[in-house]
Amino acid sequence: MDLNGTSSKLGLEGDSDLQFLLLGGKLVKVRSKSWKHGRYFKLEEDCQTFSHESKKAFKQNHTFSIDDIESVRKGRHSEGLKKYTDASVEDLCFSIMFKGRKKNLDLMAESPEDVNKWVSSLEKVINNMHNLSNQKKSEHWIFSCIRKADKNGDNMMTLKEVKHFLRQINIEVDDSYAADLFKKCDTSNSGTLEGEEIKQFYDMLTHREEIDVIYGKYAQTEGQMSDRDLLNFLLNEQREQATAEDAHRLIEKYELDKTAKQNNCMTKDGFLMYLQQDDGCILNPAHRSVYQDMNQPLNHYYISSSHNTYLMADQLKGPSSTEAYIKALMKSCRCVELDCWDGPNGEPVIYHGHTLTSKVLFKDVIKAIKDYAFKTSQYPVILSLENHCTVEQQKLMARHLVFFLGDALVKKPLGDTMPTNFPSPEALKGKFLIKGKRLNKLDSIFTNNNVIEDGTVSEEDEAAECKENSQKEKPKKSNIKLDKELSDIVIYCKSVHFNSFEHARENQAFYEMSSFKESKAFNLAETSATAFMHHNMDKLSRIYPAGSRTDSSNYNPVPMWNVGCQIVALNFQTNSKEMHLNQGRFLINGFCGYILKPEFQRNLSSQFNPNALTEGSWLKKKIFHVMVISAQQLPKINKEKQKSIVDPLVKVEIHGVQADNASKETHHIENNGFKPMWNKKFQFDISVPELALVRFLLEDHDTASQNDFIGQYCLPLTSIQNGYRHVPVLNKRGDNISSASLFVHLMLLDAP
Repeated sequence: MDLNGTSSKLGLEGDSDLQFLLLGGKLVKVRSKSWKHGRYFKLEEDCQTFSHESKKAFKQNHTFSIDDIESVRKGRHSEGLKKYTDASVEDLCFSIMFKGRKKNLDLMAESPEDVNKWVSSLEKVINNMHNLSNQKKSEHWIFSCIRKADKNGDNMMTLKEVKHFLRQINIEVDDSYAADLFKKCDTSNSGTLEGEEIKQFYDMLTHREEIDVIYGKYAQTEGQMSDRDLLNFLLNEQREQATAEDAHRLIEKYELDKTAKQNNCMTKDGFLMYLQQDDGCILNPAHRSVYQDMNQPLNHYYISSSHNTYLMADQLKGPSSTEAYIKALMKSCRCVELDCWDGPNGEPVIYHGHTLTSKVLFKDVIKAIKDYAFKTSQYPVILSLENHCTVEQQKLMARHLVFFLGDALVKKPLGDTMPTNFPSPEALKGKFLIKGKRLNKLDSIFTNNNVIEDGTVSEEDEAAECKENSQKEKPKKSNIKLDKELSDIVIYCKSVHFNSFEHARENQAFYEMSSFKESKAFNLAETSATAFMHHNMDKLSRIYPAGSRTDSSNYNPVPMWNVGCQIVALNFQTNSKEMHLNQGRFLINGFCGYILKPEFQRNLSSQFNPNALTEGSWLKKKIFHVMVISAQQLPKINKEKQKSIVDPLVKVEIHGVQADNASKETHHIENNGFKPMWNKKFQFDISVPELALVRFLLEDHDTASQNDFIGQYCLPLTSIQNGYRHVPVLNKRGDNISSASLFVHLMLLDAP
């Protein structure tokens, strides 16, 4: 087995784009106006590591993984390139953007043709990596580890190199086990493993007993699984409403052995391949695309929403950036926040007022939003304006919005008559809505009773709270002067102060919405849950984190969704359990940023109260059986310490109404992150399945201190597939750890 034969695993042997990257070339790296240096960039032989030389003394070449790349952007689309290069070199520029907070690489090539070649070649390799089957990704990962362990690059492995490799893949074995494994595979007695011996070593290492047991139970046709055996498995274990055609489809799709395929059979390899792909995944494949009714009024949906979207880090001195908006929009965030203040040269800026956070131009943010709003989802984006500007700069804000967003900006109600309800996400596809203050009622548009000049409105609730936090006494509620042009483009999301649910019912139009700081919202959700839910049946509510969260931490969004709040705004820049829950909530329905609320949160006759459950359509009692079987190829937590191996355990958490919240955990497995096995059964009683989220959390057990985070995955309970399923493992940022997975058996049954 050749350790360098990676291009074939990528399915790109002989591909000219891959050859171009493997050969590499010189590019200019741009850091500032004065720091622009030529560097040689190339793809390493493993086809997954990119390197470029470092000019610093004693410094090794810089490397990064293809897996770390979020996107490649042609042109001057990064803040650095806009700042440090001239518009005349637009077609010589491109940027490599990374996941998380790693700084992007701004680059210049010699010709537009070179830029096109670099960008298209990189995109091809990135897409290929994404589209590899889990089994191939797993092989890819293991072989890159073998290659690293093969210190002298001779395509052979000594016993010492084998031990080093085992530590790299997160498994600690005693010397005698390693020596025994080595001896079994060293059939030539040469003292090294090479070629087929490495293949045998790989097969022994990755052999999964639990798959043997399951396959053995159902493979009743001369040691293989016939189409009838497979159908039997799908009906009895996976609890799918499968047919003979489904069994044939799976054999056709996943079986690689031609003879088995001709005989309508599935080998163990084909069966493992099926279990590791979408069909065998925990997430119902039907929920991966938009499957919900998107023609209901906008307020009938949970809307993925971000707070202080411009921040890359904390709220006191973190950088503001257009990049933060792009990252949020690419994660299907559909409501972004813009804190607008007077800037120099008459141009409004966005930053966190009264703090040391950096500033970014309002117009640059609007341009970035226009470019990236609808790349991941076509459904409407709400721009939540926090307006602190003078009338002069407000006029410019309004003009920038109208000019840059063009026809995509909703400037008047849809239809020719005064609406009595919101349009649907479907009707608003590709559109922008402005949320902010408005000088008059919306019906004035139809009665020619429009105001002609600027007027005064009370300050936005969140702005008032910021002042409250920065001053000792509670300030008087301040008013600001509002520009008529800016007021006129606020159509469906007019900000008004919240007094009480009764006052809102009697005085507020459907398009008049309130923002609630988290303490106020949690108090109302606790004391007046049903009233809050009814309020959200014809109006929108926005919830935002307390100003005291200077580290940009987040509150738990679940209690807010439980009372039907739509715009539950979180700090997207903070990797936290709360963001994992948010990602889990919006994972389904095509990851489009809109999730239809359960019927009992949309029906005015509903008396649902998440804190005190009574009989009603929401009560669908279930028993959720979970068996945590095993995990595969978990990452090392402490990469600096070569010898550190994880001691993994798994927590299964339910997040929903109070009565359903629960958490159970397995024991930890000593020194094995490669293929730990638990076989631990849990049972959860669920009362309101439509509001429940399930989160699988993997931790590294520590007796002396808090357990370390390894990975997690969260999804709605109602989107889970029964039976034997693989669970993807995501890192803290919510990105997939491609080689890792969790293997479970699940059963969601009606309670007796």
